[in-house]
Amino acid sequence: MRKLLNRKILLQVLVILLFVLSMTFINENKSIQTSSNGLDNTMIGWGIKRNDNHEQPDVGKKNKELLDKYKGICLGNKEKKYIYLTFDNGYEAGYTSKILEVLKQNDVKATFFITAHYLNTSSDLVKQMIDDGHIVGNHTVNHKSMPSLNGEEIKKEVMDLHQAVYEKFQYEMKYIRPPKGEYSENTLSVTNSLGYKNVMWSFAYEDWDENKQPDEEKAKDKILKNLHNGEIMLLHSTSKTNTNILNDLIKSIKEQGYEIKSLDDFEE
Repeated sequence: MRKLLNRKILLQVLVILLFVLSMTFINENKSIQTSSNGLDNTMIGWGIKRNDNHEQPDVGKKNKELLDKYKGICLGNKEKKYIYLTFDNGYEAGYTSKILEVLKQNDVKATFFITAHYLNTSSDLVKQMIDDGHIVGNHTVNHKSMPSLNGEEIKKEVMDLHQAVYEKFQYEMKYIRPPKGEYSENTLSVTNSLGYKNVMWSFAYEDWDENKQPDEEKAKDKILKNLHNGEIMLLHSTSKTNTNILNDLIKSIKEQGYEIKSLDDFEE
């Protein structure tokens, strides 16, 4: 009888202990999800649901509303056949010089989102981007997921790169793309307060793995089949495939009646 009683007491203690631990976890998790300024810091991974027949994709109503609230962009005017070409440049894989050459030959202006590593190792290419009339955007110093950082850390990741680019080229960056496409209401608020416009995308594909490049014809076919009005196209400059198909791609885009515009001429 005594053994049975002891087991019951032990079981009750274990249940209480588990309850306390679970409540502690929930409270700690809540503190992680809320920033110091009280804004939601839950990480959102940007994604889209593609549509057929060159219609604009579904970017998610709530996410679009949140982006709009902090003056970010992901899609342009649905009535105008404008494409906005953007590249993410985390590091240089030897292709950007060719990309810049193709863009110049086709009289196309693009936006390049760079990291501090890119600036420090390929400043000559950054200078060429600026000299050629392209936009250089902020992809942060270390390419960290921004919701994992506190407010001061976000400011440092953004403004240290901002200052470095300004000191080298007297160029003032104003567009930012969150690393990995990961953001939160808090990160949008912080970057917006720094004078930056967040730029997401309405098309991207699996082009970033330098060692696993997509077939060129299949890549071109996928990109062209998904063209849509107001598209912000994300390509990676580390892609050999993108580099090799870019000239044909631009010509095909123009042949289909689209105009490739600069983000500075963005229309909602």
